[in-house]
Amino acid sequence: MKAIAAQGSDMVGSDMVDAAQIVLNTIRRPVIMVDGEGFITYANADAEDFFRASATMLARNTLSKLVPFGSPLLTLVDQVRERRAPVNEYRVDVSSPRLGIEKVVDLYVAPVPEFPGSVVVMFQERSMADKIDRQMTHRGAARSVTGLAAMLAHEIKNPLSGIRGAAQLLELSASDEDRALTRLITDETDRIVSLVDRMEVFSDERPIDRYPVNIHVVLDHVKAIAKNGFAKRIKILEEYDPSLPPVFANRDQLIQVFLNLVKNAAEAIGGDPQGEIVLSTAFRPGIRVSVPGTQDRVSLPLEFCVRDNGPGVSEDILPILFDPFITTKPNGSGLGLALVAKLVGEHGGIIECDSTPRATTFRILMPAWKETSFGTGDDNEGDRK
Repeated sequence: MKAIAAQGSDMVGSDMVDAAQIVLNTIRRPVIMVDGEGFITYANADAEDFFRASATMLARNTLSKLVPFGSPLLTLVDQVRERRAPVNEYRVDVSSPRLGIEKVVDLYVAPVPEFPGSVVVMFQERSMADKIDRQMTHRGAARSVTGLAAMLAHEIKNPLSGIRGAAQLLELSASDEDRALTRLITDETDRIVSLVDRMEVFSDERPIDRYPVNIHVVLDHVKAIAKNGFAKRIKILEEYDPSLPPVFANRDQLIQVFLNLVKNAAEAIGGDPQGEIVLSTAFRPGIRVSVPGTQDRVSLPLEFCVRDNGPGVSEDILPILFDPFITTKPNGSGLGLALVAKLVGEHGGIIECDSTPRATTFRILMPAWKETSFGTGDDNEGDRK
């Protein structure tokens, strides 16, 4: 209040309260005040979103009814009341059916001297910060594969060519029994070359040709390929936001990304007659991240999801799912999702996977196209298919 009063002597009484309300609603963090009996006496706009209830409804409840039983938040509030000193606590789990399955927050709890027994609690959700941390790890893993791919291409493909040629020469004079062995050598050599070719994609560091792309056209194309091939018997549903602006991306690479994700979803579902894949798009408040190759920072308001009701990803695999050579498939190479992470990262986007039994979601956050997007694109480019 002192800071507000200093702005001018005309701001008194209700004006100061209104100004304080405006300031707290401007802070993009949930903020609440809890009185000595545990009732929520104030909640800003973000707190209403966080608790999924209006300030009027929150005022009818104590904090203990809104967070899980035995939550560390309740203990922190009690500590601040007793010590009359502010406390910071990091990575506090407040997950519940009301707040969300995975709700981890940083907390700042401080006493309010003007109202004895009352404390102010500010929440900072960890989800986006953790997404950035994990995305940086994914990009680092992709860079490690880049160096490995370049080395393999040079050091392995040339000797393999000689081995394959020698096997073909031996086959000309070999008996029927030995000919089967020479063919085995040839086939295995071709398989290794194919694997190295796939890894060479990681060493492509050329700038991406990006332009405004209609994400729904991309997803419809991917759906058509899937329904005519590997997902013939799987129901594919659409949950699109038709008002989305174009995404600033490369259409062919987006097709590669979503085709890989949809194929993984179809393989996870297998022959389950109840299996289904949901493709969804939405506009979400984004975060600002650096785009590789530029000094710009852009927001990521576009959210694209591929969701399936397969068995889910095991907890031990989930943290390293986008690392190279990580796979649960008997004949998988473990390069598909690593490539997806690389392509999304090069677009300045973020990819994350949330998985529980019967609900696995790959979520991609991407930048929207603007006429001034890094000096490229024009109004006519929005028609590119």
